[in-house]
Amino acid sequence: MNVEWTPELRARAQVHAALGEPARLAIVDRLVLGDASPTELGRDLGLPGNLLAHHLKLLEQAGVVERSRSEGDRRRTYLRLRPASLAGLQPSGTLSAPRVVFVCTRNSARSQLAAAIWAGQSPVPAASAGTRPAARIHPRATAVARARGLSLARARTSLVEEVLREDDLVVAVCDNAHEELGTRAAGRLHWSVPDPARVDTDSAFDHAFHDLADRIHRLTPAVHLPGEQTDD
Repeated sequence: MNVEWTPELRARAQVHAALGEPARLAIVDRLVLGDASPTELGRDLGLPGNLLAHHLKLLEQAGVVERSRSEGDRRRTYLRLRPASLAGLQPSGTLSAPRVVFVCTRNSARSQLAAAIWAGQSPVPAASAGTRPAARIHPRATAVARARGLSLARARTSLVEEVLREDDLVVAVCDNAHEELGTRAAGRLHWSVPDPARVDTDSAFDHAFHDLADRIHRLTPAVHLPGEQTDD
């Protein structure tokens, strides 16, 4: 019997094959909640460089992960999950935190939008801050939030040192902030969301909003207040 497999079926099979190995599945689990550089992945998962490179190559070929160049240190690259390739994937395990703090460089767009989106989806309180905060919220960030029923009218920019508490779950939503935080907030997550202010168009801010909303949709089921009962 001659069977013609469709390209879609072959692509799905390639994804299943890529995930059918513990190390590659562990890489995907790590990238579900946040982006990471190859060095960070190797450190977190205890994988030597050559073995990590092999697994990443297969995941990239299957369209599960992709790379982007850091907007901060251009020598760095970050790996991010392509959610569409893993429809229905949910974070494994849970995180306990009394508050989530979104951090970017200027605290004028991405971190403010992330905190506003989060507030509408999770009972865990949210705040935002910047490593080098601007004087005001970017007008396009205010506009894109308003267009989606969110308000940044009362939002103000803040310096990260004035906001962070020891038990916060920190999410760095830009490369610069992730790199500038260094050893602070060591257990933080990192989302490599491009800076829409660099392009400064409505389209760029729309793209940033959708990127953040998608990531928050994946993260909220995994984050709970301390002592809160979960179904896990």
